[in-house]
Amino acid sequence: MSGPIVVDSVAALSAQIRDWRREGLKIAMVPTMGALHDGHISLVRIALEQAERCVVSIFVNPAQFAPTEDLDKYPRQLAHDLERLREAGAHLVFTPGVAEMYPAGFATRISVGGPSSGLETDFRPTFFDGVATVVTKLFLQAAPDCAVFGEKDYQQLCVVRQLCRDLDLPVEIIGAPTVRDPHGLAMSSRNAYLGEAELNVARKLNVILRQTAAALAAGADDAGATDNATEALLGAGFRKVDYVAAREAVTLGPWRRDREGRLLAAAWLGTTRLIDNVEIPSA
Repeated sequence: MSGPIVVDSVAALSAQIRDWRREGLKIAMVPTMGALHDGHISLVRIALEQAERCVVSIFVNPAQFAPTEDLDKYPRQLAHDLERLREAGAHLVFTPGVAEMYPAGFATRISVGGPSSGLETDFRPTFFDGVATVVTKLFLQAAPDCAVFGEKDYQQLCVVRQLCRDLDLPVEIIGAPTVRDPHGLAMSSRNAYLGEAELNVARKLNVILRQTAAALAAGADDAGATDNATEALLGAGFRKVDYVAAREAVTLGPWRRDREGRLLAAAWLGTTRLIDNVEIPSA
């Protein structure tokens, strides 16, 4: 199988999209920051089921990182990523540099309210502005019919859906199930930072979340159940827990038992921050 088309400019991307549009082809997009793992590849496979052409972007977006975060050490492995995308059957890979996405004089940011409130925003105040801005640019540049985002980054998925609704962006947002290793650990590019001992601790995150979600579904008090989960994570070896929270699944507002719920968490192992979430089963 030949490899995907690789372009690093908006002009080249737009030209190829125009050609496909003239052929009447449906286009799906998978935005990524590279360092691709099986979770990303599952998004590509879903995109290929939805459309005749799949565009994958690889761009480590500096607007998503605070000055104290891991932008410089975020894994970059383009050759490996391109090989994985060739095997998966992606048609085009967009690999812009920072100057292409944010040229001199760039002065616009997009801020989404609603589901961006709390959780990640309490600890990364500018994160979702960076996400919303770059996703809007990618959607305008590639003009996809649909885009696939993983449920592992559940709050991000909700924010992107809100963005498209509010700005009338004609892109269908498809949420894809979280891909996990055989022990249940959610696939993440940041898992590469963990040693074997830390991985053994990390694999307890989803176990504790599922136990807590089951307790909530059985009628446990929200505050008590999430406090117990926090203590369990610290007892399992996590250094710090930023949050464990039960939220309404669509708006991420406070969870009510007559609504679909989601249990979300962020916790630290050494210098690595992991996030995960699970559905709260219906009572």
